[in-house]
Amino acid sequence: MKISSQLKLLNDEYEGFYSCGLTMFNNRSMNRFKTVKDTEKETVLESKEGLIFSVKKTKDEVTGALHICTSVENKGNDPITLEMLDTFVISGIEGDKLHRFTSFWSAEGRHKVDELCDLNLEHAWNHMAYRVEKFGNAGSMPVRRYFPFAAIEDSKTGRFTAVQIYSPASWQIEVIIREDDKVTLAGGLADRDFGHWTKKLYPGETYNAPKAVLAQGDSLEEACDKIVKSQHPDVSPVDDKMGVSFNEYCATWGDPDEGKMMRLADKLCGHGIQYLVMDSGWYLERGANWWEHRGEWTVNKDRFPNGLKPVSDYIRSKGMIPGIWYEFETISDHCPIYNETDMLLFKDGSPLTIAGARFLDLEKEKAWNFLKETVIDQLRDNDFGYIKVDYNDTLGIGCDGPDGMGENLRRKILKTQEFFKLMRAEIPDLVIENCSSGGHRLEPSMMEISSMASFSDAHEIVSIPLIAANLLYLVRPDQNQIWSVLRASDSTDRLHYSMCATLFGRMGLSGDVYDMSDEQWATVDEGISFYKKVADVIKNGTLKLRIAEPKYYNDPEGGQLVIREYENRTLLVYHRFKNSVGLSEFLKNHNIDLPKGNKTVYGAAEADFSAVSIEFA
Repeated sequence: MKISSQLKLLNDEYEGFYSCGLTMFNNRSMNRFKTVKDTEKETVLESKEGLIFSVKKTKDEVTGALHICTSVENKGNDPITLEMLDTFVISGIEGDKLHRFTSFWSAEGRHKVDELCDLNLEHAWNHMAYRVEKFGNAGSMPVRRYFPFAAIEDSKTGRFTAVQIYSPASWQIEVIIREDDKVTLAGGLADRDFGHWTKKLYPGETYNAPKAVLAQGDSLEEACDKIVKSQHPDVSPVDDKMGVSFNEYCATWGDPDEGKMMRLADKLCGHGIQYLVMDSGWYLERGANWWEHRGEWTVNKDRFPNGLKPVSDYIRSKGMIPGIWYEFETISDHCPIYNETDMLLFKDGSPLTIAGARFLDLEKEKAWNFLKETVIDQLRDNDFGYIKVDYNDTLGIGCDGPDGMGENLRRKILKTQEFFKLMRAEIPDLVIENCSSGGHRLEPSMMEISSMASFSDAHEIVSIPLIAANLLYLVRPDQNQIWSVLRASDSTDRLHYSMCATLFGRMGLSGDVYDMSDEQWATVDEGISFYKKVADVIKNGTLKLRIAEPKYYNDPEGGQLVIREYENRTLLVYHRFKNSVGLSEFLKNHNIDLPKGNKTVYGAAEADFSAVSIEFA
């Protein structure tokens, strides 16, 4: 297996062999370069025009996985234009199956496996024509349709080779077969064909492609465990103990006010909640739609007659950290600045408009200063310690700017990431939740600058345990906040079902908790206590086994078993769906033996749509 990279310069010859428009791989731009350095840690190529093409490979100190960073430096006298730049080209992989994780709204992370032959990826009889499976995302929601991840399995040896791209905007991965049945994986930025990307590089400039991480393992779980543990986020110092959050969205549905927030604070006090977060609608006149007024980040005096500070102070007096929701990149059509074009992002000479929304261009000083005042200053002035940053649509292929649309888009999203970093610099203890209609920004470069993320907008649907367990392969569980919406109408089985799903990540509660009975609260308190007891297994453990029988998410049948291990402890979580069996029969059906040790049990799993969690120590 060899690790390298490729690029393509505008006007250079394409490869041919039926590949043009399908892939830019093996184009003639690579003929310009000669290798001047080739070590285990770095490969450097140089062209006679003065282009320096570098691929650095750094071993992760925690996992042994390889962090791959690729750059192009123009030391020549003339500008050049790139139309393709891979982060990685991994060639010589033995394998016969492709593993991916698909993603749509409220259906994140579904595992998809294809035999390469079913994708028609067998070499041609004369080894001439390319066979390519190219996939990725074009837009500002990088986890839409697919996660930026691929793994090749060799079913003969059981060996997996996996790669994950750190890209907050458009990206691509190509599975290429040509000369034999060995696989080449190539990927990084979405190129001109796939992502409308070109970049002009002037003399003296350097361009850095998005990072990627490569790992291998004897199972998909092992390879993904290395990928996930190679993510090293900048987490707030107050968010280091797997604290439980409560978000009021499923209590008020976008209609919070001072009285409701204080009532929630009273009810939640003493139940082990670290964060109480006020979601959308805090800026609205009563009766208005929160969706139509995004961008109005001023306090509504009808809802909060004394401002936000007394509410924040009251939440803190109850032992919790107050949080607040923003969608600060978006401006809805009822917002006063909707037509202030000197703040907005443009496409084809007009403000880019999607379903009644426009978007701030954070490369424009006025927009940047607007957010500093309405977001950072307001957080600080009102003593909020937590911000939920939402983002509810994608910009599509790109926007206006100095380069191709895909590169212009990337520049805008990098400015968003810069603002995330500024929030932490200005408010060092700030906990940032990365949300994008739930999980559309669950990629590692966004997760590196956040404390946690919303796993999905799946609030109360029965597939929550499936979605939450999917993400164990892709996102650090200590960053992955999972909804458990509590209702006064919930049975004990339903409460167990909801609470046990949060054991795949961070516990995130919501719902009309002030109407629940003492018996229901006892079940919830027991679940919170169990979660805190096994929090280090969730955070630091290794995914050893996940069996999910359901095929359909809207009407799941069967059961799901997840086993996670840490040191001498094991956490088992079993969910039952429709037409399911008890845990003992499920284990027998799949030839699984229970671990040894003393048991702590939460739940029962004695009926369909119930659950049980067991810690063995």
